Formats: sequence, C-alpha cells, structure tokens
Amino acid sequence: MAEIAARCAACDGYGWIEQDAADDLMGTAQADAGSECAWCGGIGYVLQDERGVSRRIPTDQLAAHSEALERLELERLRQIGYSGEARKPWQQQIRLERGDRIARPPAHDDPPGAQ
Repeated sequence: MAEIAARCAACDGYGWIEQDAADDLMGTAQADAGSECAWCGGIGYVLQDERGVSRRIPTDQLAAHSEALERLELERLRQIGYSGEARKPWQQQIRLERGDRIARPPAHDDPPGAQ
C-alpha cells in the first residue's frame, strides 16, 4: 500500500502536546507542562496509508519524505498566518488580540524601558 505524509492528528503538526488532565491522572505531568508528541515522535507528521491508518515516520525514511514534509509544513505555517515577512510587534495580530503592551508603537513620552 502506498503511504503519504500527512499532518499528525494528535498534535496538529506542532510536534508537541501540552500537558492535559490525563497527564495528572497518570502521574506523568512534567514541570514544563508539555512534551513531545508520542504519536509522531515530535516530527509533526506521520505516514498515512490508503485506509487512513497512520504510523510514525521512521527516521531512516525522513530524507525520502523531506520534500513532502517541507511542503506540508509551509502549508501549515500559511494557515496560521505566517507570510515569511518580519512584522513589528504592533503589527502582529496575536499580540493585538492579547492586548500585549509591546503591541503599542513606541511613544516618545514613554520613559526608557517602559515597553
């Protein structure tokens, strides 16, 4: 059966998962409140067969799938708003939505270090 690279359903392509209630119940909670995705091994992508069954990409096969993985990662980054261009903090939508103080353009009357 032919397999194609696909985004990991467990971590949505991020390669890590935040701590959840199951970690607390199982006693596996970590101080950093997150860990590498066990499903994809931190890659963010898996191999999926024609039936939709996913498996981890073996490390010795990463080079063979690198072109597809790069394409999928670029697609994922575009979906979350990455354009490839640097933006000043006050131009970053996520900072504006959170109300971060750094999202304000610098004012001349702000004392040094106030941002």
